[in-house]
Amino acid sequence: MFKTYIRNDQRLYYFTILLVITIMTLGLLIKNHLIEELGVGFIFHLSIVVIISVTLLIYPKYGTHRFRTIIIIEAFIYYYGIFILYPETWSNFIFLCFIPAVAIMFFDSKLFHFSLFINSILIAITFGFIALFDHGLYTYIKQDLVSNAFNYVGSQALIYFIFYLTNLRVKKQELYYEQIKQAERLKTAGQLAAAVAHEIRNPVTVVKGFLQLYEQDSQFNDAIKSQFTLMIDELNTAESVVSQFLSIAKPDEYLDIESVNLKVVLQSVTDLLNSYGLLNNNNIELEIKEDCYIAANKIELKQLLINIIKNALEASEIGESVIVTGGKKQDIVEIQVIDHGHGMSDTEIECLGTPFYSLKSKGTGLGMMICYNIAAKYKGTIEFQSAIDEGTTVTICFPSRN
Repeated sequence: MFKTYIRNDQRLYYFTILLVITIMTLGLLIKNHLIEELGVGFIFHLSIVVIISVTLLIYPKYGTHRFRTIIIIEAFIYYYGIFILYPETWSNFIFLCFIPAVAIMFFDSKLFHFSLFINSILIAITFGFIALFDHGLYTYIKQDLVSNAFNYVGSQALIYFIFYLTNLRVKKQELYYEQIKQAERLKTAGQLAAAVAHEIRNPVTVVKGFLQLYEQDSQFNDAIKSQFTLMIDELNTAESVVSQFLSIAKPDEYLDIESVNLKVVLQSVTDLLNSYGLLNNNNIELEIKEDCYIAANKIELKQLLINIIKNALEASEIGESVIVTGGKKQDIVEIQVIDHGHGMSDTEIECLGTPFYSLKSKGTGLGMMICYNIAAKYKGTIEFQSAIDEGTTVTICFPSRN
């Protein structure tokens, strides 16, 4: 179904582009007095039509920001070129006003503002030239230069308003798409948990019970008992993973929600994890001065913070510190966990929270999924900013409870 959608989208694109190329070609050939001369003007017009046509036809194969910028520059050259070549055609001025509208189709904010800025400079130069040096070529503009200037400003305001609405809708769609992906992740993990958790937990419990019994049996020597202890530890790890599955499959929606003091919770969590960090000479620097309150369950909030800070400690180099900050910004309580570890690429960040995706050698990816689940449960968000070899900043936001 998705491939069919892509094919239909490409067909619509190529149909539209062929229509644009046809219109440009007709504008070049029909009632064009420059054809008779076959001079520099006609060759320029023909060349830019060919270049734009080729660029638009091969664009789907590249689609980069640089390629989109090239298309916008070609649009400037084309429209300002025909404005100069055909001064008697008054409609060319309208096309100049709407050049930035081409950038809207690429849904690229930087490119749109670039085209808006460049077009404003070129229009100002054009109006200045017409006011000072024109000798009747652009009479329809010069006769009422001020009104035409206001018309240009009005057209740019209209284009910006269209861009704003379009861009806002695209961002909402991206957010909706991310929510769908997260829901699919949780659904997948929940289905897996419901299918296998109980089937695994029961035999694990039985085996663990017998091993604990043998561990206390005097018939076995210390060497064998140490092996029993090792097996029990591994079974505890397996039980922990099963418990994570169950917490995703059947989250406890009836836990008490209270007004949690973030300062107290962060102090408790960092005190707990400081000894863990000291194993690799990593310190946790806590920076929070004011009391901030969040409507949440204290146990689940601690679970989220422990997971995030523990990940930061494990990602840090030996001897590096993890900085944990907390504070209130208007109606939002913001927590930041900053490490100076290996960092992550954009692709790795996008995959966080996916079942069984983990950057740890023995990780399952379920811990991060649970963090996202807890944050969403209390109307919070988790965002990652990271770069390879530059560390990671995790920003956790919750609505403030006054």
